[in-house]
Amino acid sequence: MEVKVNALMIRATDYGENDKILTLFSAECGKITAGIKGVKKAGAKLKFAAQPFCFAEYILSQKGGRYTVINASESESFYDLRCDINKFYAASSLCEALSALTIENDAVPELFSLAVKTLSDMCSYSEGFALIKFLVRALTLSGYGFSFGGCAVCGSPLGDKDSVRFDFNAGIFTCRGCGGGAGVSQSTYRCLVAASGGYEDPSVTPDGVLRALRLLREYFAVKTDYRLNALSEYIRLLNV
Repeated sequence: MEVKVNALMIRATDYGENDKILTLFSAECGKITAGIKGVKKAGAKLKFAAQPFCFAEYILSQKGGRYTVINASESESFYDLRCDINKFYAASSLCEALSALTIENDAVPELFSLAVKTLSDMCSYSEGFALIKFLVRALTLSGYGFSFGGCAVCGSPLGDKDSVRFDFNAGIFTCRGCGGGAGVSQSTYRCLVAASGGYEDPSVTPDGVLRALRLLREYFAVKTDYRLNALSEYIRLLNV
């Protein structure tokens, strides 16, 4: 049986001398593991389909519960993401997060659309803030959302507080007087609030972006028990 899906290539593992095992994230079927033959050869017809961040229409042969890529038609290569090391690791962080937050054959169309749009935004704009927006929304869609409506205990606004606290287990922000957890700077909080609203905020600083990424990395690990290694490398690069 043949299956046709629109998918992002989010992970590739070498298999044998010339083959690879791909992890695809598709609009129709969610995450799919599929073999692809001969793509390590120099002139392989489907070499593009195993490249990082490839967005294509994949045609899969399904047999005995296993998938094999037999053809593909590229929609977007997101080539620019492979030419800049910072963008590469930001996009790789997105792919790692997709893999960790999804299960095989469980479609999440909104998450798929979000991922494609974010990769496009990373090509043209600040990849760091685009990644923060993606992670905040992806965590929300997975049931790990944040609450930005003020202190989760007393309800007071947090945008003018000198110190904000964040509880990594509960995923809530509080004022200093009401909560424990980790201290969060105003630059971090403003960045996360802007990301949750999906808008650009001129008050968001590079330091705020870096700190927000660190918070998201730790929160992701607490909630999913998965460490985003690509995100750690991206954070390291921003510190260079």
